[in-house]
Amino acid sequence: MQLKSKLIGTKAFYMRVIAIVVPMIIQNTITNVVSLLDNVMVGRVGTLEMSAVTIVNQLMFVFYLCIFGGMAGAGIFLTQFAGAGDNKGVRYCVRMKAVIGLILSAVAIAVFLIFKTPLVEMYIAKDTLPAAYQKTLNLAVSYLEIMVIGIVPFALTQVYASSLREVGETKLPMLSSIIAILVNLVFNYLLIFGKFGFPKLGVVGAAIATVLSRFVETGIIIVVTTVKRKKFSFAEGLFKSLYIPFNLCKKITTKGVPLLINEFMWSAGMAILLQCYSVRGITVLSAVNISNTVNNLFNVVFITMGNAVAIIVGQHLGANEIEKAKEAVWQLYTLAVSACVVMGGIMACLAPFVPYIYKTEPEVRQMATQFLFVVAALMPMFAFAHNCYFTLRSGGKTLITFLFDSAFTWAVAVPLAFVLSKYTNLPIVPLYLIIQSLDFVKCVIGFILVKKGLWIKNLIE
Repeated sequence: MQLKSKLIGTKAFYMRVIAIVVPMIIQNTITNVVSLLDNVMVGRVGTLEMSAVTIVNQLMFVFYLCIFGGMAGAGIFLTQFAGAGDNKGVRYCVRMKAVIGLILSAVAIAVFLIFKTPLVEMYIAKDTLPAAYQKTLNLAVSYLEIMVIGIVPFALTQVYASSLREVGETKLPMLSSIIAILVNLVFNYLLIFGKFGFPKLGVVGAAIATVLSRFVETGIIIVVTTVKRKKFSFAEGLFKSLYIPFNLCKKITTKGVPLLINEFMWSAGMAILLQCYSVRGITVLSAVNISNTVNNLFNVVFITMGNAVAIIVGQHLGANEIEKAKEAVWQLYTLAVSACVVMGGIMACLAPFVPYIYKTEPEVRQMATQFLFVVAALMPMFAFAHNCYFTLRSGGKTLITFLFDSAFTWAVAVPLAFVLSKYTNLPIVPLYLIIQSLDFVKCVIGFILVKKGLWIKNLIE
């Protein structure tokens, strides 16, 4: 009975979880459905076009995670300030996020524009036919040059959206995202295929649609938050000054730098893993793209549950409700893993059929299906590891999360993938399975660290 009460929460607990996660699940699901449709549209133009978009999206993914990581340190404090009802503290944290977001955006724009060609060339297999090599390179560079325009609005959106979620408001980020997604979808259709008098721009059209949607989302979330200052009380006088107490700035920086480095190193590790897979041929990029796009659609549950851990546990810690924080952790884990058993089963059933919506070669479809079987089987394991990461982070144990996440990736996953891809003839699917299965080690380590309670700390006392 004691074990059951430890793993199963009360009705009130689940109502609180539902209020937090459902808007985020809706938002992420719609985002990933549209991403799937985007991929299908680009995929119908051609396999090389899809490979070019995959390359750039992997590069942009590194920037996106740097933004998330850079703002995460301030987010840890913001969540605890919100739990303590301290609006002034919340405002300081939002300002810190804005400064970090703009600095990271400037760095990313410079890197992408200066090193665009060598960055793209990393992913194109050297044995690719010269004509295909050059076409893929040209398409990817053109796509990247336009996507760079959307970097600043993306960062500003994350400043507001993440802060709203951390104070418990998930509906506004959801609604602004949905509107932006619809804009993206409509203009993708118009500009990729040249419908209703619009020019037929292919990959470039997809980039323009994405950038346009970024500006729409930013405008909505900033304007509504500012206008509804009575509801979102932290927005009152938010940017009348950029003052942040030095002591708090120092604390956020101390906690945030490991998270920024972690997200950069982890996402760079994922980029290197993709490069290792691409050694097996340019078709692998397209298959991974299909698999990742579909996988992201089903991953929304455990990704969102990680956010729920950060919000609920962080607020309990900020309010000094230590026992409630402990209870919430294991109850959220149980919910996340159980949900992912179901989601993984559904994805496995759909895996043989989904790749057929893409206009691509049979080899690519078959490979994508096999990748989907792998991630479907391992989804509950991914969920547990992901929730362990957010638990450790909620108490400010950012150095431990760095070792747990990106250090593990670079010390174990990347070297193993490099050796297997460069020095063996192991087929791509078994290679992919071995690398993905390494998360089991993270689950064991995460369980030990969480059970020891190293993460339990009120940072704002």
